[in-house]
Amino acid sequence: MRYRVRHLTGYRYSDPVQLCRNEACLLPRNTPHQRCLDSRLEVVPLVTEIEERRDFFDNRLHFFAIQTPHNSLSITAVSTIDVEVDQTGYALGAQIPWEQARMGLTQTGELLNSAPYMYNSPHVTASAALADYAIPSFGAGRSITDAVDELMQRIYHDFTYDPEVTNVSTPLTEVLANRHGVCQDFSHVAIGCLRSIGLAARYVSGYIETLTPPGQERLVGADASHAWFSVYVPTIGWLDFDPTNNQRPHQQHITVAWGRDFSDVSPLKGVALGGGHHEVLVSVDVARLPDNGVRSNI
Repeated sequence: MRYRVRHLTGYRYSDPVQLCRNEACLLPRNTPHQRCLDSRLEVVPLVTEIEERRDFFDNRLHFFAIQTPHNSLSITAVSTIDVEVDQTGYALGAQIPWEQARMGLTQTGELLNSAPYMYNSPHVTASAALADYAIPSFGAGRSITDAVDELMQRIYHDFTYDPEVTNVSTPLTEVLANRHGVCQDFSHVAIGCLRSIGLAARYVSGYIETLTPPGQERLVGADASHAWFSVYVPTIGWLDFDPTNNQRPHQQHITVAWGRDFSDVSPLKGVALGGGHHEVLVSVDVARLPDNGVRSNI
């Protein structure tokens, strides 16, 4: 499946910003099942310097500065991506008891892949409460695929999607207690549950195509950023799960970046001198492109 993604973030300031420095994590990475065919970052007003680097997790980061006074700022990421999904990993995981997967993480070769995702991170702290929530899905000898599938399903049914009650700084303990939040919160809950019982889990940021009901026109800009989580299974690799939609990510999920939690993959962050109060506008459009029969050899 081929997509064109356009992600616009705009800021309006009550007072001029004299200068700013920013970090953007907006352009999709390549994965075993995804190829970014082209991408660009457009910034207005004109940047005085910009540089692309890779972070510890091999995500694509752009660092840019604007050193002229400005009352508004817009950052637009435009990308073309091919996505193909192989379900083989889930089938292989269905043959591995979750306890065996946990024990395999201690092997030297597997530690290199799993260690950064096994311990506490800024937004996710392991706890007895999270372990207690997870354990009903992880019966003795149950396969890692089935156990995590059920955990995903329980989060989907037990938690209510509500964008009004949480923000990026809401503690995970509060989310677990109130059982309201958004995709970011549900992913953090799942990651915390898995780490609390000794498994490795990571946070994935990206997009999901929004399907239009039959007979209705697609609304440009109506899509949104999305987040889900992955669990690491030794000898197999990472398996993705989307608790917000109660599904294993497939061809409608587009990966931008991954890390220990949201703090590693924040789309935009930076510092500004001046600006006063500001307003933020975010618009995301995920458009499926016609299938021309050409494949990118993912």
